[in-house]
Parts: sequence; structure tokens; C-alpha cells
Amino acid sequence: MAIADWPAHERPREKLLTQGSAALSDAELLAIFLRVGMPGKSAVDLARELLAHFGSLGCLCHASQREFSAIHGMGPAKYAQLHALLEVGRRALKEEITHGQPLESPQSVKDFLRLTLGHRPQEVFACLFLDVRHRLIAWEELFQGTLTEARVYPREIAKRALYHNASAVILSHNHPTGHVEPSESDLMLTRELCRALALLDVRILDHMIVGRTQVYSFLEHGKM
Repeated sequence: MAIADWPAHERPREKLLTQGSAALSDAELLAIFLRVGMPGKSAVDLARELLAHFGSLGCLCHASQREFSAIHGMGPAKYAQLHALLEVGRRALKEEITHGQPLESPQSVKDFLRLTLGHRPQEVFACLFLDVRHRLIAWEELFQGTLTEARVYPREIAKRALYHNASAVILSHNHPTGHVEPSESDLMLTRELCRALALLDVRILDHMIVGRTQVYSFLEHGKM
């Protein structure tokens, strides 16, 4: 049955307008993005098939163009639309932490990091450089590695902190496996960086490990 033939309160678009976006399932939200289905399939049916194929909404959103376009009915136009929406989300979250206000909401930082790093296929180490009032000066992805590690050079982080005249930093890296518990090497690296940056009077406020759905905070777990 076509969505147009559904009761009005069950149609995804009307449901969003009357109940808000949080009331919709992943398939219903994706159906609004798809707009139309295929012969014999509504947009919601097609959305459910896409979610089943990729395993989750997050995995779908971070599929490669080749993987996405391999699905019947999904081509470069839809891929471009999807990634434009993702970029809008990233920029909106980044605005929350860059508009000259002190970083008082760890959750906004976590959301930004999860959307930016959460589904990267290789490990990436990045830093948020902050001024004396903990306002964001710059966000930089400094090192990229493999599925399991990224080689990090404390000297380079120190150089970037000096370049930005930063008073504090928030360290971050992703675990492509999805597991966010810190490894022993993560703990050792954090201690080494704390010592190195302390010599420059630069404070590390936190180190966050980013997974697909979770972000681990060293500070919140008493490991800073």
C-alpha cells in the first residue's frame, strides 16, 4: 500500500509535523529522506530494507558511495543528498561549540565527535584547541592510522598548541571497532601528553574515545 493511502496520523511526514521528529522510527525518518519508494514498495518498506542491509542507520549513513549505490534505486544523487544532510548536522553541532562561548556542555562535544569520528573506518587522532576561557580556537585531525591504531607524536601536538596559542586542549580519537574502553596504550599516551603539554602550561581537559554510538570520557571516569 502506498503511503498516501495510509491513515494521515501514520504517514511519516504528517507524524513528524504533529508529534515531532523524535516520535518517528529510523525507518520513518529515512522514508522522508527517500521521498518515494519503488514499484510494490513504499518508501518505508524501502527504508526498512536499507536498514536491514546495512545493519543500522549509522552504518547506512557512513557507507561508501560504491556500497550505497549498489542498492537498487540508490544512486549518486541520493548519496549526495544524504551526505549533504550529514554535513549540515556536523556543522550545526560544530556551531554549538565555536560561537565564542566557553565549552560548558561536554555532551555537545561528544555529539560533535561522534558524528565526526564515530564511523570512520580508520583510527583518527584529533584535538580541540581552546583559549584561556575554554572557547574553541581550532579543531584539527592530526594523525590517521589503521583499524586498530594511529601513531601519535606528542611533539606535533605541542607544536600545534603553541601555534594556536592554546591554553587547554581536548584530545580525542576513535575506535573503529566500536569498543570505547581505553587500552593500556591509550592510558600511557594520555599520561605522556599531559606531562608534555604541562611543560608548555597547556592543560588537557579531557581525552575522549569515540565509538559508533558511545563516547568515553577519561575525565568522567577519573582517569585524568
